[in-house]
Amino acid sequence: MGEQENNNAGGGNNAMAVVDEAPAAAKEKAGRAAGDPRLQGISDAIRVVPHFPKPGIMFNDITPLLLRPAVFKDAVDMFVERYRGMDIAAVAGIEARGFIFGPAIALAIGAKFIPLRKPKKLPGDAFSESYVLEYGTDCLEMHVGAIEPGERAVVVDDLVATGGTLSAAIRLLERAGADVVECACLIGLPKFKDFYKLNGKPVYILVESRK
Repeated sequence: MGEQENNNAGGGNNAMAVVDEAPAAAKEKAGRAAGDPRLQGISDAIRVVPHFPKPGIMFNDITPLLLRPAVFKDAVDMFVERYRGMDIAAVAGIEARGFIFGPAIALAIGAKFIPLRKPKKLPGDAFSESYVLEYGTDCLEMHVGAIEPGERAVVVDDLVATGGTLSAAIRLLERAGADVVECACLIGLPKFKDFYKLNGKPVYILVESRK
């Protein structure tokens, strides 16, 4: 499940997000989709639900987008167009909404899909990586052997807010020797769009979150 924005300044797991300005070449690459006419339809299909699941949270609900096949396809296609030809061996999706976009992207670019799951969901041996939330901690797990050292990977989720979940996913993959190329999210805060990196990795988003 992606992160959601908290209206309370200073909240969330910002300490986990190491955000640095990207070099000019990365900015240019990340901004290529900015004028794509498909983006307006994607943005319009996302509903903002105030105070869900608790007061202070502005929840970006992607379920209306999923009910519009043409718009859903546009979102997947935009990610596919970005990563096709980049020698991506694995698309790692974060539970649970990363499972919606990740497999479709992986199939289209000829990559394997790796589910990054919450604790005790994967049978057999698994790596685990904990991360800090606003009120406690959480954990992601990945099967041992899911990715080979040196394989290029993209991490997919629906939304990036503070970056803590994506940071944990990056660390998890890198512990297995993967080369994490980028993080891909449907929705992001304006500070992540085009100009920033997370733990040294570019964050590519399609649309900004709406309040």
